[in-house]
Amino acid sequence: MNHSEKRLYLINRLLDENTQYNHLQIPDSEREQTALLRGLMNLRAPQSADREFINIQNEYLQEEIRKKGITDIDDLSPVRDGDYQIYIWQGDITTLKCDAIVNAANSGMTGCYMPNHTCIDNCIHTFSGIQLRLKCAEIISAQGCEEPTGRAKITPAYNLPCRYVLHTVGPIISDRVTDEEEKLLTSCYRSCLDLAEKYQLESVAFCCISTGVFGYPNDQAAKTAVATVSDYLNNSNYVKRVIFNVFKDIDKQLYTELLG
Repeated sequence: MNHSEKRLYLINRLLDENTQYNHLQIPDSEREQTALLRGLMNLRAPQSADREFINIQNEYLQEEIRKKGITDIDDLSPVRDGDYQIYIWQGDITTLKCDAIVNAANSGMTGCYMPNHTCIDNCIHTFSGIQLRLKCAEIISAQGCEEPTGRAKITPAYNLPCRYVLHTVGPIISDRVTDEEEKLLTSCYRSCLDLAEKYQLESVAFCCISTGVFGYPNDQAAKTAVATVSDYLNNSNYVKRVIFNVFKDIDKQLYTELLG
């Protein structure tokens, strides 16, 4: 089964799972088929799948990530070097090869259900595979409540090139940032680093937690991130390399000014 055949297999299996999709026609173009597959995966409820589906999905997603290009932390140059290293990297976090990447999750923690949405939560769940949504649902079910703001959970990364995903729920800002909201954002970074320390991970890639649709001002968020991470690394036994993964040019500029 070649890559195109795997894509069609996955689409057909997902269409067959839900009768409300009976009216959908599979488009001819690769671009439209790719978008349809992603949308169907985004909408799928947390549930298991048979081994054949999982194996074909895994092969398909790993090839998709390989085509995007994988960036290894060992190939990056730190902006701070010494007892620990800090990096600034602008790119797609789902292509980073390091011990763990951080997902800016929502309180339900099972990902973004908007088909083909470009948020980091959607991207990570899409390219990790359906196993991640199920794993996160099991964690939420076991704890009996939604994930509190400022806390973090760890899961396998499944098909991503990193080993683990650290999921944290950042504060949502409606007006100006309060002292409590700043403490919660600090807690997001510390909670992720505490988990990394617990699992003896050396390298972690942080996204810009709580910025974007969560409304945290980019400049204030960057200052909190740099201060919290730098302080933590000075006393860490295991975590020695942190990547600040930025997507927007403004964030790259802010982190460069803070760390340059």
